[in-house]
Amino acid sequence: MYYTQNDGLMRDAKRTELESAVARMVIARIKAQFIGGKLQIIRMVFAILGVCALLVPLATVKYSVPFYDGSFSAGLIGIIQGFTGGSIMKLPVFLGSTLFSQHTTLVFVAFILIAVCLIIDLIVFGAFLLGFLNLTRSAKVMKNWALVGAVISVLVQIAVVILNFISKDSATSQFTMGFGALVCLAVYLIIYFINRAILKKGIEPVYRENDLKRKEMLKKVRSGEVDIDTLPIPVFESEEEREERLNALKEALKVEEEGKEL
Repeated sequence: MYYTQNDGLMRDAKRTELESAVARMVIARIKAQFIGGKLQIIRMVFAILGVCALLVPLATVKYSVPFYDGSFSAGLIGIIQGFTGGSIMKLPVFLGSTLFSQHTTLVFVAFILIAVCLIIDLIVFGAFLLGFLNLTRSAKVMKNWALVGAVISVLVQIAVVILNFISKDSATSQFTMGFGALVCLAVYLIIYFINRAILKKGIEPVYRENDLKRKEMLKKVRSGEVDIDTLPIPVFESEEEREERLNALKEALKVEEEGKEL
């Protein structure tokens, strides 16, 4: 029974060593993704700002005719308020109006482009959060989609400028130009260039010595290619780890001797 017990403990110790290596490698990739350097920290800030930038209004249009006053704000907050307040549902009516159709068409286009920007922001932010699974692919996805977002932001700003131009002489609508598209453009460009720099510099996690070997060995053990009972204990050990283990053993023996003296 004692032999069986001892074999079980040895087996558990080996498996723990191999599985701990895999956990340390995941932590190393997380650190490399989020706080692996100044560029990664700056990227984290702007990945969050990418979503927040959509809160800045791109433009606001106010309609004023006898017996009716209404407004649309082209921005993420305006879209949310439009759905909750029901003003979004009036867009089809305004599109068919002889008074408002020209202005409303551009506002509607701006809304569509903002929704596209929101989707791009979610893709960029999702690639950032899950980037520890594949650091290089994450940086490539963020870079490429940030460039797409920059192009969309330019299109939004063009729509805003056109709307501002055609509404100057309008007696039924008042247009206020915002700078949300420019904020989004700046954030997207910064994210693009940061990820470009990261890819050029290289983003590699720092693993403990022998952890890659432990990971490969764990795969072989789980697949049945290697019998865990045939492995030594520790399975792999660097000079630094050996020194740490011996120091811990000496410390434990010292404590034990002090306990006996008492």
